[in-house]
Amino acid sequence: MANASELNQIAVATEGARAAIATEGARVAVVTGAARGIGLAIVQWFLAHGYNVALLDIDRTTLAATQSALTPRERLLTLPCDVSNPAEVESTAATVIAKWGRVDALVNNAGVAVFKPALETSFEEWRHVLGTNLDGTFLCTQAFGAIMKTQRSGAIVNIASISGLRASTLRVAYGTSKAAIIHLTKQYAAELGNYGVRVNAVCPGPVETEMAKLVHTPAIRSDYYDAIPLGRYGTPEEMANVVGFLCSKEASYVNGQSLANDGGFDAVGVGLPTFRRDEGINRIGDDTP
Repeated sequence: MANASELNQIAVATEGARAAIATEGARVAVVTGAARGIGLAIVQWFLAHGYNVALLDIDRTTLAATQSALTPRERLLTLPCDVSNPAEVESTAATVIAKWGRVDALVNNAGVAVFKPALETSFEEWRHVLGTNLDGTFLCTQAFGAIMKTQRSGAIVNIASISGLRASTLRVAYGTSKAAIIHLTKQYAAELGNYGVRVNAVCPGPVETEMAKLVHTPAIRSDYYDAIPLGRYGTPEEMANVVGFLCSKEASYVNGQSLANDGGFDAVGVGLPTFRRDEGINRIGDDTP
């Protein structure tokens, strides 16, 4: 008859075996720009829904800290990667396949921005933004999309922006890169859809991230409030929920679409401040959901 120590060892071994089986059978998601903000919220959504998740990010320090904070560890793979570098992307794809053998979801979230007047934007700044945002989306989709084509299944979600749907000041490189991603999404959807792979985009409005807190002054926040019917910033979790939906079987017939997740920003022209004044609505600065 086994003693208490032996029973405990058996229980630990059994639990480990169950975890290994669950990990081997789980769906696999790849998220770029995964160490913080919207990317991290997307990673957490996938983990909560039983996926194994590969986290790609150029920031090694933040990526390591994120890995330490997430559980369960056996369902995580953290890979430092510059998505604008073809060799690094190919190597990363090979590592994911070597570990899990498949890819069910790819979220192209990695992005950078330069906020300055158009005529003051240098070519080097232009190429930096386009290299990460547009080239990175292309390179990752080429690498992981090829895997999905072979599987004849998968979902790709590109994180674009409302800046790709309508022009704004100080975003000549960023806005152009995001507009290009929206069309790139359609190009891939037209071809990969024939192999059972869906490709869509999410266009976030202003989102309450640490970056937004640093660069959005009270005046900018007020301007956004004047243009958003819901009268607040979105949350990273609200962006992740839409991305998760587009990767799920519930969105199995959605392909080639760019969804503005923006509180109504893209739907509004002029007149919102006047309407609020006439209706006695005064909530400027209130970003509470």
